[in-house]
Amino acid sequence: MIAEYHAQAIRANSENGAHLAAIVHYNQQQFPDIERRFGVHAMLEQEMLSRPDIDVVCICTPSSQHAGQTISAAQAGKHVLVEKPMATSLAEADAMQKTCLENGVTLGVAFQSRTKPVFQKIHRAIQAGELGELTLGLVNLPYFRPQKYFDQAVWRGTWAQDGGGVLMNQGIHQVDLLTWYMGEPQEVCSFARTLHRQIEVEDTLSANLQFANGALATINATTTASPGFPPRIEIYGTQGGLQVEGDTLTRWWLDEQAQAAHIQSALLASNEASLSEGAGAGADPRGISMAGHTALVSDFIQAIHNNRSPLVDGVEGRRSLSTVLAIYQAAGLLSTRI
Repeated sequence: MIAEYHAQAIRANSENGAHLAAIVHYNQQQFPDIERRFGVHAMLEQEMLSRPDIDVVCICTPSSQHAGQTISAAQAGKHVLVEKPMATSLAEADAMQKTCLENGVTLGVAFQSRTKPVFQKIHRAIQAGELGELTLGLVNLPYFRPQKYFDQAVWRGTWAQDGGGVLMNQGIHQVDLLTWYMGEPQEVCSFARTLHRQIEVEDTLSANLQFANGALATINATTTASPGFPPRIEIYGTQGGLQVEGDTLTRWWLDEQAQAAHIQSALLASNEASLSEGAGAGADPRGISMAGHTALVSDFIQAIHNNRSPLVDGVEGRRSLSTVLAIYQAAGLLSTRI
């Protein structure tokens, strides 16, 4: 599914020099169907790695394969844009960063929410001190994924290949935004349960986080909330706060009303292009806009051309992974995996 988003995002960046060259797959018997579906040549990994005309590899495979494939691509001199989570362990994430650095290639992680105007404006406002000192963050992810979603592929809902459940697979986007705004937590406590899905990993989780300045945050996430609801993020500080549902800013209040009105007007204007109707990805993994991946690919191309870090590099991608793993460890799920 996510490969389709990357293919469309690449084609949407043709004016930036992007061209979809090939699709890599492990099963040659599926090559004819893949070529009809994507309109380009299908090949095995080693053939792709030997092709000098291929500059960038987008990795859209199960989570457990991300590290090995990133390292192989980097060693072949390819830049890498890898889907979330970048890996299933911190050791893998560190090896990916090290190999990319040693081979002089760019590593990016697909947290496309960061490209959206509303979330970028919030980040700039927080960095500028608009909310004062941050004190509280809230994330609620009442998603719905039926059992058939997990039954469609053997890797879904497994520790070995998926790396976790609702937090690692679905909620890591909100974790990324939370840590982008508040930093990496210093202390974590959590509970995780598998309540209704026949899977190895958690379908429901609740966590409390404490940050370096003493600020607190809570994360609540599930894939059992039928029919699925949009995620919510709230950030509060000593001078004001904001609430976001899906990609739509619903409130932005500061203690200076004139300033609040100015910021609220500016931010609400950015909601016009957002998915404000329905539950979006809360009810359907395809319920996301193409705009995020298109902007992410555009930023990645510019980062390569300008020899700078992409919007979400390996360091940023590692932070959200570290937070998810710390939450799992606090819940007693992954004491030997971090």
